[in-house]
Amino acid sequence: MDALAVHEIVVRELGRQPYEPVWRAMQDFTDARTADTVDELWLVEHDPVFTLGQAGKFEHVLAPGDIPVIHVDRGGQVTYHGPGQIVAYPLLDLKRLGIGVREYVHRIEQAIIDTLGEWNIDGVRRDGAPGVYVNDAKIAALGIRVRRGCTFHGLAFNITGESTPPFSRINPCGYIGLQVVALDDLGGPGGMAAVKPVLVAELARQFGVKPIMAA
Repeated sequence: MDALAVHEIVVRELGRQPYEPVWRAMQDFTDARTADTVDELWLVEHDPVFTLGQAGKFEHVLAPGDIPVIHVDRGGQVTYHGPGQIVAYPLLDLKRLGIGVREYVHRIEQAIIDTLGEWNIDGVRRDGAPGVYVNDAKIAALGIRVRRGCTFHGLAFNITGESTPPFSRINPCGYIGLQVVALDDLGGPGGMAAVKPVLVAELARQFGVKPIMAA
């Protein structure tokens, strides 16, 4: 695939941001884009928030406490975003890339699995439960939306132990008792800076694109 890479993707580091403005910006980007718009990949660390997907059931939000709950337009049930997580939003034109939605999800999962492999950690998929798991605990969640063949929303990858305690306040992704884990719990690096370039490179490899860091 590397030899066929002809498209560029602009990678934007957004830093730490509240959830809703970034979500609205994704919607606006997707609505405004044309067939010539360059794809983008946004990397962000969100302030603490629980998000419920389109079919999300509030019964899976057990004890949100002081963490806000936002109903959003992605697939899936409830998940948590917060400090210690890499949240990545691929804004891709699937028609231009020539792939379907199922293949898109598969490639995102593979990029996470290959990123884990950098630290000799074995990540796996689960049938019917998108995301990536290590030893039956979820380390990365997926929630996507495709509009006019273009993607937004994306993945949340738990990097530090700080990211996991709030999951006890929900049934993660609608599964009662589902355990979650972070990369540094498994002997991986506890710093986001060590993981981001690996994840970006693996996502770029999966989609056959050349990452260009935004100024």
